[in-house]
Amino acid sequence: MAIIDELRTPLYFAAGTADLAVRQARKVPGLIEQLAAEAPARIDAVRKTDPKVVQEKVTAQAKEAQATVQAKFAEVVGGLDTDLKKLGETAQDLALRGVGVAAEYAVKAREKYEEVAAHGEEAVRAWRGEVAEEITEIAVVVEPEPAPKAEEAEAPAAETGAEAGTQEAPARKTTARKTSAKKAAVAAEKE
Repeated sequence: MAIIDELRTPLYFAAGTADLAVRQARKVPGLIEQLAAEAPARIDAVRKTDPKVVQEKVTAQAKEAQATVQAKFAEVVGGLDTDLKKLGETAQDLALRGVGVAAEYAVKAREKYEEVAAHGEEAVRAWRGEVAEEITEIAVVVEPEPAPKAEEAEAPAAETGAEAGTQEAPARKTTARKTSAKKAAVAAEKE
């Protein structure tokens, strides 16, 4: 059984990925409409821009960037520690940190993989209509079945009570609430 589960997980991951991709793809027409509405104004703004002004701004920014880079380079070269032993320790420390970060990312990646696979499993169930079946099964488990034996036992007791002149009030039956399949499908989509 574990082998089957191991084979299903990548398939559920693929189904979850496809479902998430479809959800994102549904947003594309709105983005295209927004870009189409904004495009004329942006094109007009570019047409109205004076090329000489743009060139002056770019030149000024390039000079600032060059000065900043030269200053930072001078700081790095001036503060460079030439002690080889210290550089070796620093390299070893960075390597250990790198291994720790890699392990952390591996754990996070596994968690996301399992999360998307679970989403895929839910999507497959929704596609198959199994969500409604599960709700029906839960409702059957939660909802008490009428006990015919209890009613038959109450009938003779009521007769004896009627003979004695006292009557007991019949017991009220309570029924469990059923949630509709539509609510469950909406909740599954939100997740």
